[in-house]
Amino acid sequence: MPLGEAFQEIVDALPRDWTDMQMDLRLADEDRYVDASIPMTQINAQPYSEAEWHWRINVANGFGHGAAPETVAWVLSMLDAQGIDGELIVRDLNEGRAEVVQMWGRPESVRQEYRRRRSI
Repeated sequence: MPLGEAFQEIVDALPRDWTDMQMDLRLADEDRYVDASIPMTQINAQPYSEAEWHWRINVANGFGHGAAPETVAWVLSMLDAQGIDGELIVRDLNEGRAEVVQMWGRPESVRQEYRRRRSI
Protein backbone atom coordinates (compact mmCIF):
# COMPACT_ATOMS: atom_id res chain seq x y z
CA MET A 1 0.00 0.00 0.00
CA PRO A 2 1.38 3.47 -0.85
CA LEU A 3 2.55 5.54 2.13
CA GLY A 4 0.01 8.33 1.49
CA GLU A 5 -2.90 5.89 1.51
CA ALA A 6 -1.56 4.08 4.57
CA PHE A 7 -1.29 7.38 6.45
CA GLN A 8 -4.82 8.42 5.46
CA GLU A 9 -6.13 5.05 6.62
CA ILE A 10 -4.44 5.57 10.01
CA VAL A 11 -5.87 9.10 10.38
CA ASP A 12 -9.37 7.94 9.39
CA ALA A 13 -9.25 5.27 12.12
CA LEU A 14 -8.32 7.75 14.89
CA PRO A 15 -10.89 9.02 17.41
CA ARG A 16 -12.41 12.44 16.74
CA ASP A 17 -10.61 14.07 19.67
CA TRP A 18 -7.05 12.98 18.87
CA THR A 19 -4.53 15.74 19.44
CA ASP A 20 -1.14 14.39 18.44
CA MET A 21 0.70 11.21 17.55
CA GLN A 22 4.19 9.95 16.93
CA MET A 23 4.79 7.71 13.96
CA ASP A 24 7.85 5.88 12.70
CA LEU A 25 8.72 5.36 9.05
CA ARG A 26 10.93 2.57 7.76
CA LEU A 27 12.05 2.56 4.15
CA ALA A 28 11.92 -0.68 2.20
CA ASP A 29 15.15 0.20 0.36
CA GLU A 30 17.81 1.92 2.46
CA ASP A 31 19.57 3.08 -0.70
CA ARG A 32 16.70 5.56 -1.18
CA TYR A 33 17.37 7.24 2.21
CA VAL A 34 18.96 10.37 0.73
CA ASP A 35 16.17 10.73 -1.86
CA ALA A 36 13.56 10.49 0.88
CA SER A 37 15.34 12.83 3.29
CA ILE A 38 14.69 15.95 1.21
CA PRO A 39 10.85 15.77 1.33
CA MET A 40 10.98 14.63 4.97
CA THR A 41 12.45 18.01 5.96
CA GLN A 42 9.05 19.57 5.18
CA ILE A 43 7.51 17.83 8.19
CA ASN A 44 10.56 18.11 10.46
CA ALA A 45 11.01 14.33 10.61
CA GLN A 46 13.64 13.25 13.11
CA PRO A 47 16.11 10.71 11.73
CA TYR A 48 17.16 7.76 13.85
CA SER A 49 20.81 6.84 13.88
CA GLU A 50 21.67 3.17 13.61
CA ALA A 51 18.12 1.93 14.17
CA GLU A 52 15.88 -0.33 12.13
CA TRP A 53 13.37 2.54 11.76
CA HIS A 54 14.50 5.56 9.77
CA TRP A 55 12.39 8.54 10.91
CA ARG A 56 10.16 9.68 13.75
CA ILE A 57 7.28 11.88 12.56
CA ASN A 58 5.31 14.07 14.98
CA VAL A 59 1.79 14.86 13.78
CA ALA A 60 -0.44 17.41 15.53
CA ASN A 61 -4.17 17.82 14.96
CA GLY A 62 -5.10 21.47 15.42
CA PHE A 63 -2.39 22.52 17.88
CA GLY A 64 0.84 21.35 19.39
CA HIS A 65 4.33 20.39 18.33
CA GLY A 66 4.12 18.52 15.06
CA ALA A 67 3.24 18.72 11.41
CA ALA A 68 -0.35 19.04 10.23
CA PRO A 69 -1.91 15.79 8.98
CA GLU A 70 -2.49 17.35 5.55
CA THR A 71 1.20 18.21 5.22
CA VAL A 72 2.30 14.74 6.30
CA ALA A 73 -0.07 13.19 3.74
CA TRP A 74 1.35 15.47 1.04
CA VAL A 75 4.97 14.57 1.88
CA LEU A 76 4.21 10.86 1.96
CA SER A 77 2.45 11.14 -1.41
CA MET A 78 5.63 12.82 -2.72
CA LEU A 79 7.59 9.76 -1.59
CA ASP A 80 5.03 7.56 -3.36
CA ALA A 81 5.47 9.59 -6.57
CA GLN A 82 9.23 9.01 -6.37
CA GLY A 83 8.67 5.28 -6.02
CA ILE A 84 9.92 5.12 -2.43
CA ASP A 85 8.23 2.31 -0.51
CA GLY A 86 8.10 1.96 3.24
CA GLU A 87 6.15 1.09 6.35
CA LEU A 88 4.42 3.35 8.89
CA ILE A 89 3.68 2.48 12.51
CA VAL A 90 1.99 4.57 15.22
CA ARG A 91 4.16 4.67 18.35
CA ASP A 92 2.17 7.05 20.54
CA LEU A 93 -1.25 8.68 20.37
CA ASN A 94 -2.71 11.36 22.61
CA GLU A 95 -6.37 12.23 22.67
CA GLY A 96 -8.77 14.37 24.65
CA ARG A 97 -6.30 17.13 25.45
CA ALA A 98 -6.96 20.83 24.96
CA GLU A 99 -4.47 23.62 24.51
CA VAL A 100 -4.01 26.10 27.33
CA VAL A 101 -4.98 29.58 26.22
CA GLN A 102 -4.84 32.76 28.28
CA MET A 103 -8.45 34.03 28.36
CA TRP A 104 -8.05 36.94 30.75
CA GLY A 105 -9.35 40.13 29.17
CA ARG A 106 -10.94 38.40 26.18
CA PRO A 107 -14.62 38.93 25.39
CA GLU A 108 -17.15 36.25 26.24
CA SER A 109 -17.74 35.56 22.54
CA VAL A 110 -14.10 34.46 22.18
CA ARG A 111 -14.39 32.21 25.23
CA GLN A 112 -17.57 30.59 23.91
CA GLU A 113 -16.03 30.03 20.48
CA TYR A 114 -12.97 28.41 22.11
CA ARG A 115 -15.20 26.07 24.13
CA ARG A 116 -17.27 25.22 21.06
CA ARG A 117 -14.21 24.39 18.95
CA ARG A 118 -12.50 22.38 21.64
CA SER A 119 -15.70 20.75 22.95
CA ILE A 120 -14.85 21.63 26.54
